[in-house]
Amino acid sequence: MAVETVLLAEPRGFCAGVEMAIKALTWMVRVFEPPIYCYHDIVHNRWVVEAFERAGVVFVEDISEVPEGAAVMLSAHGSAPDVVSGAADRAAIVVDAVCPLVTKVHHEVRRMADKGFDIIYIGHEGHDEAIGTIAEAPDAITLVEPEWGLDRFDPASDGKVALVAQTTLGVYEWEGVRDAAQTRYPDLWTARRGDLCYATTNRQAAVRALSPEVDVLLVVGSETSSNTKALARVAREHGTPAYRIDSADGIDPTWLEGATTVGLTAGASAPDHLVEEVIDAIGPADGVRLVNVTDEDEYFPLPPELRKMLSVLDDLVRAGFGADRPASVLDDDRAFSATAALQALTR
Repeated sequence: MAVETVLLAEPRGFCAGVEMAIKALTWMVRVFEPPIYCYHDIVHNRWVVEAFERAGVVFVEDISEVPEGAAVMLSAHGSAPDVVSGAADRAAIVVDAVCPLVTKVHHEVRRMADKGFDIIYIGHEGHDEAIGTIAEAPDAITLVEPEWGLDRFDPASDGKVALVAQTTLGVYEWEGVRDAAQTRYPDLWTARRGDLCYATTNRQAAVRALSPEVDVLLVVGSETSSNTKALARVAREHGTPAYRIDSADGIDPTWLEGATTVGLTAGASAPDHLVEEVIDAIGPADGVRLVNVTDEDEYFPLPPELRKMLSVLDDLVRAGFGADRPASVLDDDRAFSATAALQALTR
């Protein structure tokens, strides 16, 4: 039986942090002669990374690989203090595209460590965000994978324990460890608004809403994307078969056998054109229906180092036009989407 309907999760795809990071690296490509260097993949999506590689960006896993005097960007996942200082020592231009929500967690870690707290960090071992966050206070912080529980955590004082988290976790992963920690440590400190990214939380809520209505869920996003894999786990927790795919080419036809309604979503670093290609490949007879749980209007401005640099360049250009000077290139940054930036990059 052919698929009749695709239920499309809303929101899905790019979050504000990814939007900011992609636009920032696009500006670097526009302003500087290649190669431009980027520490770690700018975001965890293979298609996005390959698009930038074709435009002259070199991605490195060690800051020492950046040549002296080069232009370098630090990825959205947040970098360890020694990486930030190493980049400043080597590069002529350093732009840190860290997501502001990750920066918030870094501040929390430093503040609680300075106060003498032992810190539980709920996260995934080896993830770029986890590595950068733990490096802020390595002697005070213990990584706890959600499935581990608290057996590996041994604080100096039960009365001075803090709990922080990788921003891209599943809500259920966070809640399980938090509840156990609150039971064991009644004076547990946690952030007032929590650490989980609004975007990943919203995307998980959309998956929970559509899961009961679909026979199978497809999640577009890369294997390296923690929030993408969390979306598939959320669906499975609700009894819905779910599969992560990089693109339409990753669809196994056997997954759709007997399915009349297919759910579709995308991780926070997956471009929407990949979602559109999946819909075209499925070809639902009755079309697509949106399942909307909330509207997002969050916006993160470009990194301050980049805004300053662009403003200086903009002033020089505008001065040459005198009274007829054009509008600033930064005036419409909010309206300039990462999708548009990638389209311009790949033309």
